[in-house]
Amino acid sequence: MSRSGYTLPVFACAAAVAALHWLRHHQPLTVVLVDLIAPAQLAEISIEQVAGLSEKMALAITRSDPGDNLDLTRNTPIWAMVEWREGEGETVIIQGGEGIGKQLNGEGEAAIYAYAHKLLLENLRRLLAPGEKITVTIILPKGRSLAVRTSNAAFGVVEGLSLLGTTGISQPLSTPDQLTAFRAELQDKASRFETLVFCIGENGLDLARKLGINGEQLVKTANWLGPMLVEADLLGVKEILLFGYHGKLMKLAGGIFHTHHHLADGRREILAAHCALVGLNSPDIQAIFDSPTAEAALKYLRSLDASTGSDWVNQVYSAIAAAIDSRSQEYIQSHSERGTAATVCGSVLFDRDRQIIIKSKTGWMLTGKLC
Repeated sequence: MSRSGYTLPVFACAAAVAALHWLRHHQPLTVVLVDLIAPAQLAEISIEQVAGLSEKMALAITRSDPGDNLDLTRNTPIWAMVEWREGEGETVIIQGGEGIGKQLNGEGEAAIYAYAHKLLLENLRRLLAPGEKITVTIILPKGRSLAVRTSNAAFGVVEGLSLLGTTGISQPLSTPDQLTAFRAELQDKASRFETLVFCIGENGLDLARKLGINGEQLVKTANWLGPMLVEADLLGVKEILLFGYHGKLMKLAGGIFHTHHHLADGRREILAAHCALVGLNSPDIQAIFDSPTAEAALKYLRSLDASTGSDWVNQVYSAIAAAIDSRSQEYIQSHSERGTAATVCGSVLFDRDRQIIIKSKTGWMLTGKLC
């Protein structure tokens, strides 16, 4: 059985707690208990180093341990600097230092998302006396170099890593054991809802919640979309909304139902083919085919629309969304003992700025019911 670990926000929180403890007691902690909130349990996190920088400031260091997950942040140091603060304002101010990414669509705000904020606030506030205020700065010394090897830039996060997640537990997403865990979650939710939303990763889960979709109807699939679709059909799920980043989800339009890039890509071929089908000119199709990323191809289509008054983004992505729906139905049907697909599939694709690009016809219908 694979070993689970903890997400980056948990280690950042542990370091902040250790630094605050030093400020109050001038003693280093070697272990910190963090209330994970989600799930409702305590995590014991080792503290590597603690140092006082002044009477009003301290620094503590932990190291990431994501368990058996294939995670490039394994063993990376996470620093938290905590400083006493005077005056008005919030009890706890959280900011990103070196190695924490910046959000391009958020005026350069630190990429510290909802769960990380909540985790830090709830664990730190309970340690403060009335009237006390602190500023917490999270630093990832290797964040900038590690970010180059992630897809963060595709989601508008630059110059570092994001503190993203909806839970404190880091599961090994790329292992068969994780598929078993995903199926168990699906079985539970299928017993309670006829309509579910499949999200490949944390960005989809986060955006779906912000749009008002009930979190209990969200199911994380990672790259296991094929097996999860078949399982949902077997469990009697009536409707599935496929909600994802266009660079991932468009693979389904090409019949690729395990979306990890090591297994298959095909995005530029899928995009170019659909551009040709809707009548885009050959030089533009070639430009799409030569685009280094799906995001770059989308940007090219948008620039065409802006300069010529055309509607290529809508035409191309409507075709892709329709293909995702039909290929998903076909995939379920081909794996069904009944020879038919009882589950209806719709799709919603968003871009790196987490803006919706397109909803398929069924996607419109399902979002109307879910939001």
